[in-house]
Amino acid sequence: MAKTVKNVVIGAGPGGYVAAIRLAQLGESVLVIDKEPSLGGTCLNWGCIPSKALIHAANTYETMTGDAEEMGITATGVSVDLAKLMAWKDGVVTKLTGGIAGLFKHHKIEHIQGAASFVDKHTLSIAKPDDSTETVTFENAIIATGSSIINLPHLKVDGEVLIDSDAAINLKEVPKHLVLVGGGVIGLELGVFYAKLGAQVTVVEMQPQLLPGMDTDVVNALARSLKKRKNMTVHLNSKVASVDVNNGTATVTVETPKGEETLSADKVLVAIGRKPNTSGLSLEKAGLKADDKGFVATDDQLRTGVPHIFAIGDVTQPPMLAHKASKEGLVAAAVIAGQPERLDVRAMPAAVFTDPEVATVGLTEAQAKEKGYEVTVGQFPFAASGRALTMNESVGFTKIMTDAKTDQLLGVHMVGPHVAELLGEVTLAMEMGATAEDLALTVHMHPTLSETVMEAAEAVHGLAIHSASKPPRKAAKKSAQNLAKV
Repeated sequence: MAKTVKNVVIGAGPGGYVAAIRLAQLGESVLVIDKEPSLGGTCLNWGCIPSKALIHAANTYETMTGDAEEMGITATGVSVDLAKLMAWKDGVVTKLTGGIAGLFKHHKIEHIQGAASFVDKHTLSIAKPDDSTETVTFENAIIATGSSIINLPHLKVDGEVLIDSDAAINLKEVPKHLVLVGGGVIGLELGVFYAKLGAQVTVVEMQPQLLPGMDTDVVNALARSLKKRKNMTVHLNSKVASVDVNNGTATVTVETPKGEETLSADKVLVAIGRKPNTSGLSLEKAGLKADDKGFVATDDQLRTGVPHIFAIGDVTQPPMLAHKASKEGLVAAAVIAGQPERLDVRAMPAAVFTDPEVATVGLTEAQAKEKGYEVTVGQFPFAASGRALTMNESVGFTKIMTDAKTDQLLGVHMVGPHVAELLGEVTLAMEMGATAEDLALTVHMHPTLSETVMEAAEAVHGLAIHSASKPPRKAAKKSAQNLAKV
């Protein structure tokens, strides 16, 4: 006999579990189906959370073993017990996933472990771990199945020498030489982590820059910082042609603009991106169809072509971000509960937790010019920030771009210490339609890193106080008069 529910959410990641909780808060009954025993999806179990825990630990280790000496602090006998570090990381994950389980219990949300697929527009079949099958009929469904790692046909991951990001966060030893295939977010974060623990890291990226698609100025600053690390090498416009594994060692053939290069490595991390998890859902049985990349089209209420079936997160259009999935989950839940909600997001922030960190929101300078904007740029270096200098972290800058005609914010791009934490202010400003002048007129506490936002906003008009800036133009003089009124 089929189980009947009003609302079902397929997937318990940061989109699915958030949607389920919001549905419950709005008085709706809900069933969540996820193939994993632990709630939280990739983000909490293998991605965002465990990687950031490891990165924090590596930052601590590097500070103790090197950076602190400049401040007169010498630490001896510092070492890394990788097994203990991994256990600590797992503990963080367990606390958070357990917390979600507790919230499900509190909100009386039912959870079934299994892989769901559509039977028709109102029916799902659930394949459970014990090989049994359960059928569920529903009124509304939210597809929140997330994404999975993309593999290359000629680089078959074996989990030992050729590894993916899931394996990379659980290694038992620090690699002597890690070859990183892909210079995107996931690869660079893990590459910097292992470099800080002492691994030799070689990055191979097919595109002409790291972090393809991000602001060029920011990426170039990060690249310069990485190149200063004696144990990191970056190959751009390059590709891994082949990997031969023999007795636990990989011989990696890399095609570079300067010719072919052969590397020997004990680990090769393949991190070229992710793909939406839609292939196993039998979408066609529900009257749906994914595009050639596996994405499901939705409207601004997250409805698919079948109005009572919604899709959120990585299975919809890029970017693949946990907070994007969560926001979409909130919207879909509200719509199901009868509220006139729509997805209206002007600014979608993103960050890369390398060292230095990268944070970005809005258009890049190239994108803004392509759209026909006359762009004005204000930039302020962390080297001129009193707070950054007191932290001994002065690499990078805050860059603000505006429409020269209206002064409205078009994009903000940062590279430097803790910039992911600074991005909230400018994201809010962009959502509210603020101008650079609005940011410049806002008093920022001293000494803080957030002052770089204020100074970069002032630099848009040639008025930054603590760095050399261009002479004020006519528009800048008007801003100066306004600033004088404060």
